[in-house]
Amino acid sequence: MLKLDRITSDPDLMNGHPCIRGLRLTVRRVVEIAALYPDRSERLAEFPEIEDEDVRQALRYAALQLPDGISPLDANALVA
Repeated sequence: MLKLDRITSDPDLMNGHPCIRGLRLTVRRVVEIAALYPDRSERLAEFPEIEDEDVRQALRYAALQLPDGISPLDANALVA
């Protein structure tokens, strides 16, 4: 199981939103950066403060926030 020891929340920092390592860098922003910069070397060039483990934990944290259930597939929705 992946630990989430880099995710912090402080009401006095970024309005209490979950952040990475107490930085002014929210989990949401790290997930967005990971999506915008899928190439690790490009991401590191633009955001050297974001470590690989930060990205892993931010993605894991985000995934844990989503409901985990099975929804029936609406066959009519597939027809264009």
